[in-house]
Amino acid sequence: MDSRSESDKKKLKRREILERKKTIDQLIKAASAQIDHLDSFPPFRCFNRNGLCVRLESGRGDKLSPYLKQCIQNLLKANMEGPYGSQWAVEEKVKRREMVAPEARYIFLHSNANEMMEDSANLQNPSPLLGFVHYRFTLEEDIPVLYLYEIQLDSSVQGKGLGKFLMQLIELIARKNRMEALVLTVQKANSLAMKFYISKLGYVISIISPSRVDPLEGIEKNYEILCKTFEPAAKAKLEICSFFF
Repeated sequence: MDSRSESDKKKLKRREILERKKTIDQLIKAASAQIDHLDSFPPFRCFNRNGLCVRLESGRGDKLSPYLKQCIQNLLKANMEGPYGSQWAVEEKVKRREMVAPEARYIFLHSNANEMMEDSANLQNPSPLLGFVHYRFTLEEDIPVLYLYEIQLDSSVQGKGLGKFLMQLIELIARKNRMEALVLTVQKANSLAMKFYISKLGYVISIISPSRVDPLEGIEKNYEILCKTFEPAAKAKLEICSFFF
């Protein structure tokens, strides 16, 4: 075998890896730098179905008003204290830190679609927060992904198609920004959420989920990592045959 030829192949491979890494870093920076991801999808600024009239606004973790911070905390506690059980006290502190991270991106759901599109912090009587989505652009297994940290809805608007509407929007945002997959974490105890993502939306338990990495250790974990991939490279690194619920 020609040693020079082999050396050239290795150099070319390293160059390709570095170029891909550079491209991915640029994609994530560009996606995170966008001020309002809803600008690309005007029809998703309002949800007006099944008796609901909800408007959507974008936000970021380091720009949250005290009012929004409190609303987020209240909604998280109402929806997640049950699934987390005795672990909630610790997990709540983690979520409070995640909530205000500079890389955190949000979509907020407010009632009254006719209300002026102003920041709730500037309103004397801010409209109620009916829900929110917290997501970030990041890397998983060297794959650029949109990681869905939270999708939380007030009980008054659940079961009316809003969750599916939001997931459609998040997938569009991921694809628009050339992310190769959408990744999220679900508590095992939250059986309704597991069924929603897997049976209705086509997500699978990822190969990076604890139960797939090491089934014995995975038994002790209270969550699964789910994913939906958009590119072959992501599918090869993140997906695996999944159970159906």
